[in-house]
Amino acid sequence: MPRKKPYSVKQKKEQLKKKRQHSDKQQETRFKHGGTKSTVLQEPSDSDSEDSTLASSLAKLHLSHKPRRDTAQTLTGKQYDPDRYKLFFQTETNEEIEERKQQARRPIVYLSKLELEYTIEDIYKPGTVLDMPKRPKWNYKMDKRQVEANEESMFRHYIRDIKHEHPGTELSYFEMNLETWRQLWRVLEVSNIVVIITDVRYPIIHFSPTLYTHAREDLKKDVILVLNKIDLVPPEVVVAWKDYFHKKFPDLHIICFTSFPKDPEEIRQMEIKVKKRLRRRKKRSFIPVGPRELHHVCEKLMHGKVNLKDWLHHIEDQEKNTDEGVTYEETLSSDENEDDGSMFEEVEKKEGILTIGLVGHPNVGKSSLLNGLIGRKVVSCSRTPGHTKHFQTIFLTPSVRLCDSPGLVFPSLVNRRLQILSGTYPIAQVREPYSVVGYLAACTPLEKVLKLVHPKVAQAKEDGEDVPEDLEWSAWDICDAWAEQRGFHTAKAGRPDTYRAANSLLRLATDGKIVMCLYPPQFTSKQETWKAHSETKDIAKLQQQFSDLKQWRLEEATREAESNSSEHEQTGSEEDVHVCNAFSLLEQDD
Repeated sequence: MPRKKPYSVKQKKEQLKKKRQHSDKQQETRFKHGGTKSTVLQEPSDSDSEDSTLASSLAKLHLSHKPRRDTAQTLTGKQYDPDRYKLFFQTETNEEIEERKQQARRPIVYLSKLELEYTIEDIYKPGTVLDMPKRPKWNYKMDKRQVEANEESMFRHYIRDIKHEHPGTELSYFEMNLETWRQLWRVLEVSNIVVIITDVRYPIIHFSPTLYTHAREDLKKDVILVLNKIDLVPPEVVVAWKDYFHKKFPDLHIICFTSFPKDPEEIRQMEIKVKKRLRRRKKRSFIPVGPRELHHVCEKLMHGKVNLKDWLHHIEDQEKNTDEGVTYEETLSSDENEDDGSMFEEVEKKEGILTIGLVGHPNVGKSSLLNGLIGRKVVSCSRTPGHTKHFQTIFLTPSVRLCDSPGLVFPSLVNRRLQILSGTYPIAQVREPYSVVGYLAACTPLEKVLKLVHPKVAQAKEDGEDVPEDLEWSAWDICDAWAEQRGFHTAKAGRPDTYRAANSLLRLATDGKIVMCLYPPQFTSKQETWKAHSETKDIAKLQQQFSDLKQWRLEEATREAESNSSEHEQTGSEEDVHVCNAFSLLEQDD
């Protein structure tokens, strides 16, 4: 065999560039000759468009996210577009990125709790063009092409109006894929009760008042708000947010929810398996906090129209198995462990069945809540926003059906930094993470939480010079210090890998290991009142159970770090030691 010729990275990039250009030409040819039809946003066909630049940019946006292949045949013989659920992101200029990098080198200006108080009017503008696209009226006598054409026309005008009303960078990232909105419309139509799930750290961002108004007034549905992940914030914050939404939306039913591993032994087994990554991970069982409250609210809303006794028996059996130390998976046969989710074509309204639709922004825990209600993993979860692509239905009992929808970002005026920290914008799409780290450090004292050593202090000690005093931290300094502490270095020069360190800090924040949260209005002035609230004590008891597990995990990690001689294992344990202190520091912060 002849020797292979060397093929450089530059040549490979040129080859891929030519393939993309060739595919773009084929895609444009198909559109001109009425070829394969796509369900994502297309260029408006009407000639009286007021903004030709907007139309061309939308067309480029569509062509830049073309399918990887033309079509794929499904089992039913229908054409299938593998990228029909793809997320769209607006590109940023290099000048904007460089400007934010320079700002990240400036000293951090710390924010108080008062500056982190937000209202629903700060994020959304009720009654303005910042609305949600609503499905045009249709009936079964209409042809499928006519229905889809009406939806596409409405969506084009919806995007155009928003762009005209909020030009520039003021408008935040939101969902621009029509196919994803169609999933939401279908869930709202088939559901008897709509459950809006929010992360209790950022509920004001994840709760869309337009969605609530549309479901409540237009569709005449009952709406339940779930404050998920209540173990990540102080209990008085949970009670304050619950009171705020009660006063703002009197017809809204609010419950608290969280799920976590059931005992320290299970956490220890999970940590061992993480370190030995070749072993197969065991399915987790859950102790959810909130299923009884959800059952009580649904029973109250249905007025006896659906028999929910089986659901109550399911909750009691789940708690009984947990108390006896038996995982819920052990009580199921192999057939029941299979994924029984169904596609949306099979979902129809049925009498005697309660359909609960789970809707909300990405990464708020919709799939985790569904798994917690079932008591086992039936839907895959991921910390990457947009993991769930199409909605799926799971029967909790023969009379209760759960409908998990894909995460969808509604138009708002929240800045990009908060969107990234709240989990609605994927970290993998962030080209410049340093300014986000700076905002996180302004809200949470990262240098204290992570016990970082300032780069100038480390350099002075290395050179044998006097350690400077009263050093100011910048976002770049925090990333450098975290890179040194974690051992993140570039491959060629061996310098601290600040980009990797910044992404690591952002992932710790979205996972809840570094705690940051927003507060309702007047929280700072009434904080002592919320601490003395009776419901605060009940939530504190629930959080104490989880706190004990975290403390046990911290002690185990510390003992393993002392006994192991491997530097990699010590560094991994140090991360657990530092980030576990975040919640206590947040409680002590004024």
